[in-house]
Amino acid sequence: MTQRFSGKRIVITGSGRGLGFAFAERLAREGASVIIAEIDAALGRDAEAKLKAQGFDARFVETDISSEASVAAMAKIAAEGCNDIHGVVANAGWANNVGGKFYDEITPEVWDRMMAINVRGTWLTIRALGPLMKDGGSIVTLSSDTIYWGAPKLLHYVTSKSAIVGMTRSLAREFGERMIRVNCLLPGLTMGEATKDIPETRWNDYASRTILRRIQQPDDLDGVVAFLMSDDSKFITAQTLAVDGGFSMH
Repeated sequence: MTQRFSGKRIVITGSGRGLGFAFAERLAREGASVIIAEIDAALGRDAEAKLKAQGFDARFVETDISSEASVAAMAKIAAEGCNDIHGVVANAGWANNVGGKFYDEITPEVWDRMMAINVRGTWLTIRALGPLMKDGGSIVTLSSDTIYWGAPKLLHYVTSKSAIVGMTRSLAREFGERMIRVNCLLPGLTMGEATKDIPETRWNDYASRTILRRIQQPDDLDGVVAFLMSDDSKFITAQTLAVDGGFSMH
């Protein structure tokens, strides 16, 4: 495989499992030195071990993206031994087991936690790592295709993911002078550890309403992240890209 990221360090938050791990593995396979910023220490250590067993350069850093101090400590470690950080994939967020309640059933405590992790956490990640990035690098934020079709009983989640799209556009303008690109990836419902408890009927219903008529897998997305991290997308910024088999159209 082409080593597009040889000599480059990329931080991927929430990369102990699922999409985040798929992103880390793909970028490492293409030569990147990857930082696995993960809140679950067991998952993070396991992800690091799996990548190192394949001969890749990977380091786990325990990180709670909702904590300013934790993110700052992670950024300091991420910058060790390298001149600049080339890229950031702000993947971490709260998504699993959050649905099932109407707008008036969501408690303020749950609402605030959702915003603290998904919105504040994404901002804190970029706030800490942005000054350490190499000019001409790339940032990818993670939203969701639910923002296009307004998933019911997920108001707090959809609202938080909508905020990330707006954040991406403003950040792209602020980073533009440094030629750092900021783009937003919107996955559809994707098979993985975080979604393993979703009933089969929902999977089948979702897949039947995609144009490509199948369930989405992590490897449907990792190549897109690699593209957005690479110079192959060097004139793309401030964009949102839905990758959901045509479930949504925009």
